[in-house]
Amino acid sequence: MEALYHQSNKHVHEVQSHMGRLETADKQSVHLVENEIQARIDQIFSNLERLEILCSKEPPSKRQNAKLRVDQLKYDVQHLQTALRNFQHRRYAREQQDKEREELLTRNYTTNDSETSIHIDETLQFNSSVRNAHQGIDDLLGSGTSILEGLRDQRKTLKGAKKKILDVANMLGLSNTVMRLIEKRAFQDKAIMIGGMIFTCVVMILVFKYLT
Repeated sequence: MEALYHQSNKHVHEVQSHMGRLETADKQSVHLVENEIQARIDQIFSNLERLEILCSKEPPSKRQNAKLRVDQLKYDVQHLQTALRNFQHRRYAREQQDKEREELLTRNYTTNDSETSIHIDETLQFNSSVRNAHQGIDDLLGSGTSILEGLRDQRKTLKGAKKKILDVANMLGLSNTVMRLIEKRAFQDKAIMIGGMIFTCVVMILVFKYLT
């Protein structure tokens, strides 16, 4: 399990490194970078499925810690998947906007009044579409920001839960030791009491037999 976990964690760091290449990649290579990142993410998800199975086979003393590590890895790769999708949405919107702008610049206008009127109407519709596209991009960016903030909050929550679980585990270990000591002392006290009762009875019998 350790080898598979470290391999998957290494893939996560590699994907994080490749994500920085997306912003600087040109139009010809950006698709290749996206495909490479997606392939690595798919491989990590496949490894996570195997890790979850292996976690269930760990000894009870190690199972909780192993599950926390796998959950953290799953959170990281889900964060990367969301970031990749947000980048793809932004790229699609930019490409559509560039395409519409190019069509507008290459459109031929005539001097005929009716045709000019038709072109003006089309231009107005195009401007409206561009505004709607900008609004959609803004909404998408806002949604992506909210998702990232939510993921960051979840990460903080998971870290806090992990610390509390480890604290509880340490406390339980201490409590078990104390309980064993108490049980041992109770057994000793009971043995002393029974021995004392037997000794007292023997003394009373001897006194009664020889002094009366």
